[in-house]
Amino acid sequence: MRALRLGVNIDHVATIRNARGGEHPDPIRAAHMAAAAGADGITAHLREDRRHMTDSDIARLVAEIRLPLNLEMAATDEMLEIALKNAPHAACIVPERRAERTTEGGLDAAGQHNSLKRFVGSLNDAGVRVSLFIAPERRQIEAAASLGAPVVELHTGPYAHADGSAEELQRLADAAALAASLGLEVHAGHGLTFANVGPVAAIPELAELNIGHFLIGEAVFTGLDASIREMRRHMDEARQQGAGA
Repeated sequence: MRALRLGVNIDHVATIRNARGGEHPDPIRAAHMAAAAGADGITAHLREDRRHMTDSDIARLVAEIRLPLNLEMAATDEMLEIALKNAPHAACIVPERRAERTTEGGLDAAGQHNSLKRFVGSLNDAGVRVSLFIAPERRQIEAAASLGAPVVELHTGPYAHADGSAEELQRLADAAALAASLGLEVHAGHGLTFANVGPVAAIPELAELNIGHFLIGEAVFTGLDASIREMRRHMDEARQQGAGA
């Protein structure tokens, strides 16, 4: 079974900084710490309202970190221009609504197929690896494949909110198998914790998990290095057990 990568989302370091203004805590410092703790990549969401990361944060991440940067972005002309200017390793297109506290639900890749095609094509042409954050549904996975996105990120929120239900876990496993059969690289994320990450990490088709809010929250108590290393331990143990099953 392939190794499972961990992408650390540093948005909520920026959230804490923005609550008071100024420069502390610095999310780029958190990115460096995540790299030292064993993260395989850094994820950052540049929202329209800039409630988390700012434009200068993204520019600094591109310039200063050596890990791949995954830029989460809405499918808007403004964000496309920023992505093309900064040329991150990857761009994950997510749905975005002004009133939401965090990203809610997956992108409707099927319903927005025609409008998304231009964004996916432009990013692909620029050498930015595109992923689509979608629900674990056949219709959405097939739409992502037809759009030419090389990666899908399965929304694990329903699984997490249902306390890791077997039904939701099976939906994720079935979706991951379908996506892989269509030639897509499969990622997953949202709401994952030490308590619920194991069964997801054991899904063999998954290549990467993206985790942020829980890690930053846990870091308040144990430190960022410790929280990332503990998450990595849970992921690695689940993979090893899955390989031995």
